[in-house]
Amino acid sequence: MANVAILMGSESDRSVMKATEDVLDQMGVDYETHVISAHRNPEQLMKYVTSADDKGIKVFIAGAGGAAALPGAIASWTSLPVIGVPVASSELKGIDALYAIVQMPPGIPVAGVAIGSWGARNAAYLATQIIGLTDNKARQAYDSYREGLKNKS
Repeated sequence: MANVAILMGSESDRSVMKATEDVLDQMGVDYETHVISAHRNPEQLMKYVTSADDKGIKVFIAGAGGAAALPGAIASWTSLPVIGVPVASSELKGIDALYAIVQMPPGIPVAGVAIGSWGARNAAYLATQIIGLTDNKARQAYDSYREGLKNKS
């Protein structure tokens, strides 16, 4: 059963969101990845998000560019944590997506991380921290990773 759902609005976001998968693999956190557009297929997105509890999903990570509607749409249908990864897919180089993600209305939060692959990686680390609140294996994996950072120059 997956703990994390990685969603992206377009197949073109996959190259950035691969970094999320790589980190979750490194941390030993189970995940599933889907391309579901908030604009082109809102009904499919709603069905997926509202059935997440049944699948064991504990955290959503959503990569989105441009208007970045996906993270907010996910948050509108769940009280589970949502982490938005801004993808640099427009002439604004991800600034538009960053603003869309971090400017959610009060009460429907979306956590925002950096634009691009740094954000994609940090979203996975943040999800691991969240899961680590109740899963010692995830917590130990993240703690071990952090300890390893001390040895890097």
